[in-house]
Amino acid sequence: MVRFAPGARPAWHHHAVGQTLHVIAGVALVGTRDGVVFEADNVTTLAVGDRVMGTIPGSFAPYVLADHRHVLPVPDHLDYDVACALPTGLLTEHGALMTGGFRAGQSVLITGATSSIGLIGVQIAKALGAGQVIVTTRSASKQDLLERAGADTVVVPGGQDLTGAVLDATGGEGVDVALDHVGGPAFAARLPATRVDGAVVNIGRLDTAESTIDLDSLSYRHLRVAGVSFGFTRPAELGAVNAAAGEQLLPAVADGRVRPLIDSTLTIDTAAQAAERLRSHQAHGKIVLAVP
Repeated sequence: MVRFAPGARPAWHHHAVGQTLHVIAGVALVGTRDGVVFEADNVTTLAVGDRVMGTIPGSFAPYVLADHRHVLPVPDHLDYDVACALPTGLLTEHGALMTGGFRAGQSVLITGATSSIGLIGVQIAKALGAGQVIVTTRSASKQDLLERAGADTVVVPGGQDLTGAVLDATGGEGVDVALDHVGGPAFAARLPATRVDGAVVNIGRLDTAESTIDLDSLSYRHLRVAGVSFGFTRPAELGAVNAAAGEQLLPAVADGRVRPLIDSTLTIDTAAQAAERLRSHQAHGKIVLAVP
C-alpha cells in the first residue's frame, strides 16, 4: 500500500539497535493508494485504491509513505510484477536522455546495455524515435537479447575497439548521445565515439567510479559531459523527471514497447536470498519481492 502525505520526502528508514544500524531497503514499488489525501496535496488524478508505481526509498515494506510527485499510475492490464520493475528504469533512462538533449531521429550509444536498467534504456530510446541505437555488452551471447530489445548495432568491447566500432556504425561522425552505465577506465572511449556538439551522460559505475579522460577529445569535439543519479536528487526535481517520463513513456509501457527483464519473483521474507542472488551476479534482470 502507498500512503501519500503533503510534501513528503521519502527517506531511508533507520532503526538503531545497540550499535547495529538497520535499514529498510528497496527503491521501487507498485501498490494501491491508501490513506487520506490532505487538501494541501492538490492530488486530483489518483484516487484511493488506484494502482501506482514509483521510486521510493525504503520500499521493502507493506506500507510506504510517498510524495505524490514520485509515483505514476499503472496502465490497465499491466501485471504487478512488471510494473514493480519499471519505475527506476523509466525515470533514470528517460531523464538521462533528456539531460543529453536527445531528440527523435538522433543516434544513441548505451554501454552496459544488458543490465536490467540498460535494457529499459534501449527500449526507451527506440520508443522515443532514436534513429540508431548502438549498445555494448561484455558477452557476445547476449547479442540476440539486445537486438530483440531494439539495438541496431551490438559491440563487444573485449573483441572490438569501442570507439572504432561506433565511428564505423555512424559513418565516422559518432553518436549524438552516449549513455554510460559502466564508468571506469573505459569511460574515456565514450568521448571520441561521440559526435561534435554531442553529449555523454554517466548513469552508473558497473566498473569503478574513477576514470582518466583525454581533455582534447572533450574540447576539440565541443562535448557536454553530465552525470545523473536521480535517487539522490531533490524531491521537486525528481518529481519533474518522474512526470516527464510518465507523460512520454506510459503509452509505450501500456502497449508493450517498454518492458523490464524480470529474473524472478520472490516473497519479501526471502529478501536476503534475493540480495545474495544479486551480489553473486546470478540474476538476469530484476528480482521482484511480493508482499503478502
